[in-house]
Amino acid sequence: MINRVRQLRKERLMSLETLAARAGVTKSYLSKVERGQSTPSIAVTAALARALGVPLDTVFVDAEGLGAGVTVTRAAERRALTPGDEAGSRYEGIALEAAGKRMTPFMLHPAHDADRSPFRDHPGEEFLFVHEGRAELLLPSGGVELGPGDSVYFDATTPHKMRTLSPGPRASVLLLISAPGPHPHPHLP
Repeated sequence: MINRVRQLRKERLMSLETLAARAGVTKSYLSKVERGQSTPSIAVTAALARALGVPLDTVFVDAEGLGAGVTVTRAAERRALTPGDEAGSRYEGIALEAAGKRMTPFMLHPAHDADRSPFRDHPGEEFLFVHEGRAELLLPSGGVELGPGDSVYFDATTPHKMRTLSPGPRASVLLLISAPGPHPHPHLP
């Protein structure tokens, strides 16, 4: 992602200051991201993508889909989007190469302790499906406990964060973030 942010910024003839202002981050922080000295959260990455005028997945890799519109991501091919030694939730990219997506999928492994993590909000919608373990979606109004096979769909402008409730390994949660805007198939529910 490091060189991708810089490349997208330069392709748009945008200064570091302009992109930082449009994304709501400081110039020094953006410089650290571009130099690989800091890894932005998914919320900050989404803000950078909006400021650059590109889909979220474009910030991670060149979005080149297969001619038939099918992208396969094997479990061993999921790419870590957060450093393994970083405290907090861990994200893995899924289908990063798919072009023209209306949603961006991730595997989320929430931290056990969410107290130090701030609530996040962003445009669009989220869908969470607990694959393994137990997790809790935390909202300012309370929490929702989820077990294997449980899911939750919500407006992502609602401040939220997650934590693992399982002892031992972190829960594995499929996270889908929709792109804001009109539904691509308005005739479908």
